[in-house]
Amino acid sequence: MSSEELRSEARAIAGSLRALLQQLVDTGADALPSEPAAARRQAQAGAQGSPDPRRAEEPRPATVAPTRAPKPPFAPSTPSPTRREAHGEARALPVVGHAPEITLDHPVEREVGLARLGALEQLVAGCQACALHQGRTQTVFARGTPVTELMFVGEGPGAEEDAQGLPFVGKAGQLLDRMIAAMGYAPDEIYVANVVKCRPPSNRKPEPPEMQACEGYLHEQIAIVRPKVIVALGATACEGLLKVSGITRLRGTWRLYRGAIPVMPTFHPAYLLRTPEAKRDVWSDLQQVMAKLGKAPPPRRG
Repeated sequence: MSSEELRSEARAIAGSLRALLQQLVDTGADALPSEPAAARRQAQAGAQGSPDPRRAEEPRPATVAPTRAPKPPFAPSTPSPTRREAHGEARALPVVGHAPEITLDHPVEREVGLARLGALEQLVAGCQACALHQGRTQTVFARGTPVTELMFVGEGPGAEEDAQGLPFVGKAGQLLDRMIAAMGYAPDEIYVANVVKCRPPSNRKPEPPEMQACEGYLHEQIAIVRPKVIVALGATACEGLLKVSGITRLRGTWRLYRGAIPVMPTFHPAYLLRTPEAKRDVWSDLQQVMAKLGKAPPPRRG
């Protein structure tokens, strides 16, 4: 990269951070963490040992999967209580907030992407833009690599994610990893983030003001990563990315994020834990994603 390109990249980083800082100031969030989020997360993990059992979710009765074939390549799991999927007609939602425009003609180098995302994670760790910060153990920013063609976006952290500081690490996250593996990717070859970065009480759906307060962070993550395809996991992800609701009507049909990045809406892994028969629909959606990326699934074992 030439010196002029480095200066241009530095100006872009500075501009993005100034915009985010101004957003935090405007919403009353002016506290930044005193130490890097990764170091703080490691220290908390050593001190706590395991998540607080008082915040664990109550189990729900198991849903019996139908015996019909074919089955998707990711194995069935025991149902787990997390988020509910919104059903019904797709409807447009109001567009709120502002974030950088997406351009795909200049891929971000890994070191630059890591630096920009690290600075953004620091801002998120100190965010107090909505009431969700009052009940969090820590913020949950993302996992994976900033240099990837595929990004997954979910709703928000659950109890285990809040304890560990990483998205999709509970039972729903384990199922997501099996889905990713069935597509031929390793967990560190994709990028995973959520619409909101703090856990809503009792894992409820985030309220519109909470999503609005947090959406600038997600838009900036997408602007840095610049994936070729985004998979929207569930109704809330579709609302945050596309400003439309009604996941049952949306799933399996291509949409565009800001007119630039193809988005495939599909069911959230937590919904699949409660409704295993829907895994066939999700596998069909993921096959469309693989076709869009020109990727064949790995051969089945056994």
